[in-house]
Formats: sequence, structure tokens, C-alpha cells
Amino acid sequence: MRELTYVARRTVEWREAPELRVQSADEAIVAPIAATSCDVDSMILAGHGFIDPPFALGHECVARVVDAGDAVTAVAPGDLVVVPWSINCGTCDHCRAGLTAHCGSVPHMAMYGAPIGGSWGGLFSDLVRVPYADAMLVPMPAGLDPVAMASASDNWSLSWRLVAPHLKSRPGARVLVVARGSIGLYVCDIARALGASDILYVDPDPTHRALAESYGARTAETLEPVRHGFDLAVEATGRVDQLAITVHSLAPEGICESGGNHFRPGELPLLDMYLTGVTLRIARDNVRAHIPDALDLALTGKVAPERVVSHILGWEQLPDALPENHLKPVFVRTID
Repeated sequence: MRELTYVARRTVEWREAPELRVQSADEAIVAPIAATSCDVDSMILAGHGFIDPPFALGHECVARVVDAGDAVTAVAPGDLVVVPWSINCGTCDHCRAGLTAHCGSVPHMAMYGAPIGGSWGGLFSDLVRVPYADAMLVPMPAGLDPVAMASASDNWSLSWRLVAPHLKSRPGARVLVVARGSIGLYVCDIARALGASDILYVDPDPTHRALAESYGARTAETLEPVRHGFDLAVEATGRVDQLAITVHSLAPEGICESGGNHFRPGELPLLDMYLTGVTLRIARDNVRAHIPDALDLALTGKVAPERVVSHILGWEQLPDALPENHLKPVFVRTID
């Protein structure tokens, strides 16, 4: 089998890896059929990551189960499933509390697509081992398009978590989105569907702004701090200077969710945040806990995640096409 391997800035290639077979009663082997790049993959490909290559890339996909251990009951060969980006057992204290990105049964930060917390391979691979199939895999609901939902492993479901619980507790909130990729656009879609009274989307890319406008957002190329302007803000740039402007624009007791990967240091306006009463969360997402809710929202038809898919490409195009600057390419193949 092959793994798509990140080898240098803007360079990936297929590399041979040992064939995968079920080795325990609890695991499954899956074959990705619709895989896409996370916003952080774009940063890695641009050379802004913190892990030296080579390593297998990819942590967002819908897959087909090709084999499963004797103890697996939630899925069976032939099923379509969402594969969450982080490895989790489902039974440790952290997993039972919903903190699946902090599973106590595997090394800290165990995940697909980067060799931290062990080497688990990537979801741009011909086959993938899922060590805790019942705990990790989420059956794909009938009626959802795997291409549209290829990002349910991370960015789509993360975007649901960034905004949906807050709009439930603060109906009609004013929402600021400062972004550079798919997360911000998904947030606009979800925020509109869940009743945000006003959405401002900030992104220098005019194509992204046009898409945000189709979701009902106002848009701007840059953000001028608007004191006490927004109840909820989402920052997904990975730039601390943009995060600083974002939190400066919150209303008293406002909430800021940072969905960006901050590989670079910086400073925040802590005194102003203290005086305003800002709540700031910067966190890896415990995605497995809310993939079902994010899929349920997609099933309502009130959202249109398929609009964010910028290109639909074949599996064999991965080495050439993935390093290009596409917003959200989805790579597909047919598995019998």
C-alpha cells in the first residue's frame, strides 16, 4: 500500500508502506474514498509546521470499512464512516468525559497526519488502521454526500463546536469571523443557519469573501478593531496579531474561539481583555464528541458545506495537486 508523504516544502510523494491487516479484535482497516486537506495541512505544505519531514499527511476523510476485528460491533465491512483526526479509546476517563483529543490510552497528541504521539499514518493513504473502531468511527448517515462531508473528521465538526453551542446559549449573537481558510467559511454557514443576527467575515482573499457573502455574511478585507462590537468571535488565521485584533473587538463578557494553529509567538492585549471580561479558548478540538451533532446539522439541509469544496480531483492526482493553493480540494476514489 501507499502513503502520501510530505517530504519538503510544497512537495509530497507516494511512498510504499507495509500492507495493513487487522491485528486486534477492536480495530478496523478503512480505505479513504473522499479525503481533503485541513487548514493546518496548508500551513505544513507551505513550510510553516514545526515537525521535520518526512511523514504521512492527511487527517480528514470519509472512508469505507474494508475489514474489522471480531469485537467491532458499531461498523462492518462496506460501511461508510467518518474517521476522526485524533486517536481515542473511548473508555479512559478523558474519553468518557468527551476529551477525546486527550485520550489516556495512547501517547499525548496521538493523531493521523503528523508523527506526534506516535506514528499512526495519514488519511491520504490507500489504507488506514483504526485501533479503536467502535470508539472512533462514526457511520456516515444516508443522504449525506461524502465529498461535501470529507472535512467532518476535523474542520466541519470543529466549526460546529466553535459557534453552535454559543449560539444556543446566546441566541441572535453578533458573530465576527477572522479567517484564512475553510474553517471560517464553515463557521459563517453554521452561524447563519443557527440564527446569528449579524456575521462579519474578514479575509484578504476576494474569492473567500464572495463565498462568505453567499452564506449571508458581511465581509471586509481587513479588520479595524470595533470596541464592544461582537458577542462571539472566531479566529482561524494562526496569527497572533489577528487574534489580538479579534479579542479587542468583543463586547463585554464576549467569547473568542481560536481555531488557528499558532506556530509562532506573539502578544495579546491582556489588560484590555481583563477590563472587557473576555473569555478566550485556544484548543485542539475533541472532535469525536461532536461529529454526530455536526452531521445532524448537515442532514437538516439548512447548511451548504459543499460550497466550500473548491476542487474535486482523483486519488492519483494527490502528489501534484495537493501542494497547490486550493481552498478545499477533495480527492476521491471508488472502493468496491
